[in-house]
Amino acid sequence: MTEVSAEKSNITVLAGKGGVGKTTCAAATALHHAGLGEPTLAISTDATPSLSHIFEVSDGEKPVEVKQALYISELGVEEVREMWNEKFGREVYEVFSSFVSIDYEEFTEFMTSLLPGLGDEFMVDYIRGLSQKSEYEAIIWDTAPLGQTLALLQTPPLLAKHLKMAPRIYSKLKLGQRSREPILDIISRWEKLSLENIRFLQDRVEFIIVTIPEALAVEQLEPVFRELDKYGFKVKQLVINNVIKDTDSEFLALKASQQQPYLEAIYGRYSGLPTVEIPMFAYEVKGLPRLEEVAGILFNDGRK
Repeated sequence: MTEVSAEKSNITVLAGKGGVGKTTCAAATALHHAGLGEPTLAISTDATPSLSHIFEVSDGEKPVEVKQALYISELGVEEVREMWNEKFGREVYEVFSSFVSIDYEEFTEFMTSLLPGLGDEFMVDYIRGLSQKSEYEAIIWDTAPLGQTLALLQTPPLLAKHLKMAPRIYSKLKLGQRSREPILDIISRWEKLSLENIRFLQDRVEFIIVTIPEALAVEQLEPVFRELDKYGFKVKQLVINNVIKDTDSEFLALKASQQQPYLEAIYGRYSGLPTVEIPMFAYEVKGLPRLEEVAGILFNDGRK
């Protein structure tokens, strides 16, 4: 693979409520970048990833090459946890085991349940590392459903709050049991890493929000935009999926009329944001030709 400049990397996060077509949009976005000749990696961290299904590939390799310049990697909950353990788990455990007697496996379960965004925060660090290696010119991250994405944004403030108390709590703890490194030095590195990852999200990452014209999906948009804005994250585009365009039957005409007030609400609230509508297709969107069609709509490049 040809090495590319890290400064040139395009990193996009697809976020949205479960079932709105986020993975389809992520796949089409990755296909678009690969079609431009950019070495592209699409990563899914959904608990039930479907990138391989959409691209119709069955190779177990990670990443797997779908076509020239396009690679995908599906990372499930257990894989993300293993990766987190390998890089951070033992170090975090070393701090907590300095004052709490707990088995390492129990500790890992405790941490991942206590901070549901922990795995996604690790993925930010992982993707930041990928961008620094300069193997891919475009990295497309298909995140978990919106609730977990918001947990990701809330994790750094929780850590920061904890770190404000750290000197008082850990001042009497001298060295980690395994590394013999001062505990406060370990915690200081966590704080630095968290800040680096937040800056990475602010400076290098663009968000695409995917929704559908239905009540619950539209209601969930406002808190998401509020959180993203609070942390200074850039929303590049809003995608409205499954919009009924063909109303040549009574059923479809009725559904289209039901969608209309939600479409009006979306355009009214987010008038300053580039928005694209993807029609409801009569067929399942999977395989390269169908994804090319979606990519053509997303990027308005004339493909049909």
